[in-house]
Amino acid sequence: MTGAAAGILPPRRIRVVGIADTDSYVKWAAALVGSAPATWDRSMRILDTPLAVSDDQLRAALTTSGLSVDAVARLTLAQLEESVADDPPDVVIIGARGPLARVLVRLFATLPGRPVVVTGLPGISVPATRKALFYRQGADLFVVHSRRERTEFAALSATTGLPHRFALATLPFAAAAARAGGQGRAPEATDIVFAAQAIVPSDREDRVRLAGMLRSLASADSSRRVVVKLRAAAGEHQTHLERDAFPELLRSLGESPENLVLSTAPMQAALDQAAGLVTVSSTAAIEAIARGIPVLALDTFGVSPALINVVFEGSGLLGGEDDLLAGRFRLPAASWLRENYLHDPAEDDWIPAVERMVGFRRQGLLAHPALPTGRGGRLRLAWERKSVFGEMDRSPAGRWALAVGVPARTVVRTARRVRTRLQVSRSAGPMSSR
Repeated sequence: MTGAAAGILPPRRIRVVGIADTDSYVKWAAALVGSAPATWDRSMRILDTPLAVSDDQLRAALTTSGLSVDAVARLTLAQLEESVADDPPDVVIIGARGPLARVLVRLFATLPGRPVVVTGLPGISVPATRKALFYRQGADLFVVHSRRERTEFAALSATTGLPHRFALATLPFAAAAARAGGQGRAPEATDIVFAAQAIVPSDREDRVRLAGMLRSLASADSSRRVVVKLRAAAGEHQTHLERDAFPELLRSLGESPENLVLSTAPMQAALDQAAGLVTVSSTAAIEAIARGIPVLALDTFGVSPALINVVFEGSGLLGGEDDLLAGRFRLPAASWLRENYLHDPAEDDWIPAVERMVGFRRQGLLAHPALPTGRGGRLRLAWERKSVFGEMDRSPAGRWALAVGVPARTVVRTARRVRTRLQVSRSAGPMSSR
């Protein structure tokens, strides 16, 4: 096979642009772009959506990314379309929630002289889900962050008929954390850091109970701080809507101990003073482990895909309230680490995979992918765009999708509820007389 057929790169510099809007995806995309070779031209675009990060969230996301503020610009969708059409980069890395990822993948995949489209998910993604694959159809490369993720996503891709090409990259937060303190925690560190999540657990009753556990932990030892590491300050948006935020939950329980503190500092800064980290399933657990900081993954509310904590089965990290109050934080077995996010970095293959595709692109050999519209056709695509951009989408198609989609969705949901009730009624059978 000739060098050209093999996709060997011409010598000129690769230009990669990360595109994201919400907090977790901006942090992920910036860190992944920042982990690309320094010989690449690396930059970020923050897309203007109703959930876009604040300036403070953006600065926090860039803290350990390797990107400077000067490499980042905020753009509307129209400005993004214009800039990419006028001067397509070699590579775009799309970090976005499913519907927005679908809009962006379709946008870039259909451009003349299109860029290589790379996508992925920002944190723990076990178990693999069909939705993650469905919304990102048409991307050239789907980046995963553990050997287990690659195995699970590849198997799901094969069984669902949603084709993807997968490549492995060390979770960028973990790589940054290892560089920051992989030799272990600071000797003077005493904080216990709680990594809060917007929708895990989701029930208010469970979140109140969790807030009470943190109060009890702080009260048990006033010589150390219990730091509730928040994802956003008041008024800032998150990737997921948080209905019961921990500041409000803690206030509802009365006056908190003085050593129970709230923080919106970057996670890396919080870990600088951490003797242990507790969470239900936050990716911060992987960051902590990378720095040699012991972790407790709470199983008080169960272990399930909804809680995003099945990945911790077999790790030795799962424990309950008694473990928390007794300070039983742990580090996982090496065998678990190799399969789950802390594999040998030499196994990472996403950069060579991107370079090969850029080589094909520059030779005009990068094919346009098949982009199935799925049920609903163009109306569904317009609806997805409208659902992401809200009032920012003033297109006629968006207005039409809103006019048709809202009543149609109401009908579908009503039909589903009726069908479910009928199935329950049939399974219960006739009531016996007493």
